[in-house]
Order: sequence, then structure tokens, then C-alpha cells
Amino acid sequence: MSFNFSELKSQPRLLIEAELQPLQGTRFQPTGFPDLGAAQYEGPNGQSMLLVESAQSMANRLESVCWDETVGDWVEPLRGLPLVKVYKQDGELLTNSLLESHRLNSPYILEGKDTAVLERLKAELSSMEKQPVNLRKLAETVFRYDTNALLHGLFLAKKELAGGRLRLPRVLSAFIEAEGVAVAQNGGVKNDRVDPSGDTHKGFGNVPFHREEFTAKRIVGYFNIDLAEIHSFGLADPAGDFLITFALYKIRKLLQEGMRLRTACDLEPVRVRTTRPEGWELPMEADLAAALPEYISRLKDAGMLSDSLTIQYTVK
Repeated sequence: MSFNFSELKSQPRLLIEAELQPLQGTRFQPTGFPDLGAAQYEGPNGQSMLLVESAQSMANRLESVCWDETVGDWVEPLRGLPLVKVYKQDGELLTNSLLESHRLNSPYILEGKDTAVLERLKAELSSMEKQPVNLRKLAETVFRYDTNALLHGLFLAKKELAGGRLRLPRVLSAFIEAEGVAVAQNGGVKNDRVDPSGDTHKGFGNVPFHREEFTAKRIVGYFNIDLAEIHSFGLADPAGDFLITFALYKIRKLLQEGMRLRTACDLEPVRVRTTRPEGWELPMEADLAAALPEYISRLKDAGMLSDSLTIQYTVK
């Protein structure tokens, strides 16, 4: 199955909004930041606003819904997509580039004794050592070995790789905001049924605590696919359409399965719509999932996707 992306060829962005609501009740718990707590701010019209989920966290969530922990592999529609697998000395899988926060730039991939991936990247990107960064060549290389990283951005900060100048901004970004928010103060007590007056510094005794949750008039998830960046990669067909399909699949799957952001923040979509180009019909998750295996097969046959790379991590 393929989709008609012709309307997107002249568009710089594909923008999607998902109106959300708590799955039960009215309260929800936003992300918290060190030394800041909940990120509250005033909107341009004076309305009380709240950042429910940051772009960084949403990137991680859009990746996690693509991984099947029970079998240690991509979810079924994405099987065969390349990544870098890192094993311990005893042969047990340690991590991989999908699960690592910095993807290909993970220290478990580039800082261990096994330098196979580093040497391969150096060989393929050596032309940029003393030249301007060729983003098309960089995108082609990342697409071949760690396709997912091309959607979520990458900074190869190794001096051995063009002096640490190799960067790719995010193609797919997202965040969740709430407007018209109010604090729902609540709390509780950790009870010690043996010694309520025990030393609380050592974990004994009754310990009261407070917490802040929120209500909101409106909660919205915003998704941005940078079509202009995809076009700028200059990848041969059908790589561009595959990246759009892959990004849309991530969004649909996250909204369907991955919106339990925290214990006290379980959301569900009420309405999902495309705002740019306005009215563009967003494919359903099942249709996107059906199209992905064929794309991956075609790209492998064309030599644009490698098999997954494997290395062993030991400290230098």
C-alpha cells in the first residue's frame, strides 16, 4: 500500500494537532524539571499555560512505541529496519541505537574498544574532514545504518568525525501543551504501621507529602514533520515517502498506545487533525503499518538500507 503524498511535495511542514483528555477524571500530572517543577507560563493572550510533555521526552516516546520489549526487536511492521546492536562480552544484548538517548552518538557505540561502527562512519564521511559538511551524504549514511536517527536528529560529537561538526536537526518533533490550567493540590501520608514516630531520615515513621496535579480547559499534542528537511536530503525514491510514512506511523501509534505518560497522566485523543496543509487526510495506523514492510523491502533491494550492525562493548 502506498499513499498520495503529491500534495505534500510543495509544503515545508506537515502539522498535526491531537486534542487530548484525561482517560479518567479531570486531573493530570505534567512533566517536572529539576529546580523548576511543572513548567507553567503565561500565553500570548494572558491565558495560563502548562508544558505537559517536552520535545525531548516526546522524541523518546515516539521511539519507544516502535520497540517490542518482549521479543527484543522492532515492532512487526518495522522488522528489518537497520540499527546498531551493542552486546556485552558474554553475548547478552546491552543496548541499541534506537533505545539510546543519543542514538548513533551513544558512548556504548563510539567509546568502547570495538571501533567497527566508528571506523565505518569515518570511512564513509571522510570527505568532510577538511571540507564543508555535506548534509546529503550525511543523511544518506545515517539512513543506511540507523534510519530512525534521521527522523529524530543526531549530533556526532566525535572529533574523529569531521571534527565533531556532523549534525542533523529533528525531522519529527512534538510537544504537549495545556491551556486554561489550574492547580489541583493534593497529597497523602506514607504510613509506618510499626513505628509512626521513627526516624524519617532513615525511611521510618509517618511521612506526609504534598503533590500538584492540574486541570485544563484544553490539552493539545502538536506534531511537526519537517518536509523541507526530508526533501533537502535528496534521497532516491522511495526513501522520502518512507520517512513520511514512518513518521506518521509513529504519531498514530503513540496516540493509540503510548499516552500513559506517567501514573497520574493517562491521556487519550479526542480529535486528531492536520492543520497544514489544512484538511489533508491523515492515514490510519493500520494502513501505515501495512505499507511499511514493502517500503523496507524495496529500500533493502536498492541497497539503501544495510543489515543491522553489531558490536561488543568493553571499556577502553
